[in-house]
Amino acid sequence: MPTEIITGWADLDPASRGAAAALGAFDGVHRGHQAVIASARQAADRLQCPLAVVSFDPHPRRWFQPDAAPFRLMTPGQMGRALEPLGVARLHLLPFDAEMAAMTDTAFARRVLSEGLGLKHAAVGFDFTYGKGRTGSPDALAKAGGDLGFSVSVTDRVDDIGGLKLSSSAVREALHAGDMVRAAAILGRPFAIEGEVVHGEKRGRTIGVPTANVRLGDYMRPAYGVYATRTRLPDGRVIDGVANLGVRPMFEIVEPLLEVWLFDFAEELYGQVVETELVALLRGEMNFDSLDALKTQIDSDARLAQIVLNGGDAA
Repeated sequence: MPTEIITGWADLDPASRGAAAALGAFDGVHRGHQAVIASARQAADRLQCPLAVVSFDPHPRRWFQPDAAPFRLMTPGQMGRALEPLGVARLHLLPFDAEMAAMTDTAFARRVLSEGLGLKHAAVGFDFTYGKGRTGSPDALAKAGGDLGFSVSVTDRVDDIGGLKLSSSAVREALHAGDMVRAAAILGRPFAIEGEVVHGEKRGRTIGVPTANVRLGDYMRPAYGVYATRTRLPDGRVIDGVANLGVRPMFEIVEPLLEVWLFDFAEELYGQVVETELVALLRGEMNFDSLDALKTQIDSDARLAQIVLNGGDAA
């Protein structure tokens, strides 16, 4: 069953309350997050109640640092889809607003978790903080839960066998370096950008390379360059391709775009929402002195992308 996304926390229908929930930002739903969710799942099985995730929208970092550089790893819709195979029945997206930012840790536990969501269990990571000034800790939550009638479990830090740090910051570091293999290892799947296909300047059409253009919005900026990609269309089809992510120095584009050339595809996608996996970075951004030189390089990039997507080596 698809994960149900529920916004708000007050005056919920009784059928939307009473879950065992994992609490946190869960940006990326990476393998470390999945360990916390697994702890919540054990509680849900024991208590015979639904499994939920409680997160925030917008991310608290965006509220407190409105001018910060883009940093998100996924949209709420992507989060819901990532939670579905983990057996999560509900995603509670709590609006992070002035009221939420001003709540003390005790008020959050009482008003939101107990009175609002009616949680039976809360699972958190070892470094979970909450409440105004981030004064709440796992120990504080366990005490509050004891008073309010819900149990609490705390998951220790999880590292890969090779010492790979499983965190959202580690994913961002890998993406910034263009190391898509490491990013996918932490996430448990390739990093993907989802967005509406918008009209571009259509230069690609003049050289036989029409692209589906997606603005990056609040996604963190991976290394600029050319990627081998797989794009999921609204109807479920997945199309291989090659994409430029960046500002295209040749054309002095100010706003970075993801421009995807879908192989053997000629349908219009304007206004539709697509999701593109960045499978491998093929090269960094380059400048070109002519459209002919650009076309020659794009053809080379496409051949390399097809090799990579068929299991070959980008080298």
